[in-house]
Amino acid sequence: MTGGDGAAIEVRGLRKTFGTLEVLRGIDFSVARGEVVCVIGPSGSGKSTLLRCVNLLEEPSAGRITVAGTEVTDPEVDLDRVRRRIGMVFQSFNLFPHLTVLENLTLAQRRVLRRDRAAADRIAHGLLARVGLADKAAAYPARLSGGQQQRVAIARALAMDPELMLFDEPTSALDPELVGEVLSVMRSLARDGMTMLVVTHEMGFAREVADRVVFLDGGLIVEEGTPERVVGAPRHERTRAFLARVLDPSAAGVDGSGGTKGRNGGAEGPGSGTDQRTE
Repeated sequence: MTGGDGAAIEVRGLRKTFGTLEVLRGIDFSVARGEVVCVIGPSGSGKSTLLRCVNLLEEPSAGRITVAGTEVTDPEVDLDRVRRRIGMVFQSFNLFPHLTVLENLTLAQRRVLRRDRAAADRIAHGLLARVGLADKAAAYPARLSGGQQQRVAIARALAMDPELMLFDEPTSALDPELVGEVLSVMRSLARDGMTMLVVTHEMGFAREVADRVVFLDGGLIVEEGTPERVVGAPRHERTRAFLARVLDPSAAGVDGSGGTKGRNGGAEGPGSGTDQRTE
């Protein structure tokens, strides 16, 4: 496990409850500067909650989180200052529909970082070129595909000069043919040395790009290590079962509704009486 002075993110004893439901049950892990860590696991395992706790979009119930040497769980912390160092990309794109692509990229630069219009525009245009959307600066989000909107969201996060990036299932809302263009941008960020914590079901991306893979289930880290070990040769039976479903759904008895076939042939999905945890 990575840690020490080189840690961009350090989490110790993290717990999160919603009412009587304990979603995170004592998480300990670190992400080194320049490292790409992919978090995988079934729906409801706590992956998104973990990510949201890192920049305090969710307040931890217990534990300590340090980002770039600053303890974000300290009650006296300047949270806005810490969040300016963290870029986050969500499942939904969260673009302002009434603003152009360029305006979506420059708004926070000007209001939060106090950049003048010329500097903000120059940075925005450069980032749009980087994500392959140089010709879309004047477009409105509704005129873009889902993949293009997500690339704009990534560029908007990068415009704030973050020290690390958090990605919460950035391709889950996209049509399959649009996934590749978003993952290509993320690969480019990894090559450039950006620190990245990525919640994903894209096992090919995790194998190719991640330095480390963390398998989370039931609010606990079940297994972690290199992609070759965790994805290619998992040691824990629960990890093997999850990967079997993700890599070969037909072998795991997944029906057309996304649930799994129960012993009586019925579907076990949300509301079926199985243990459904909140993420």
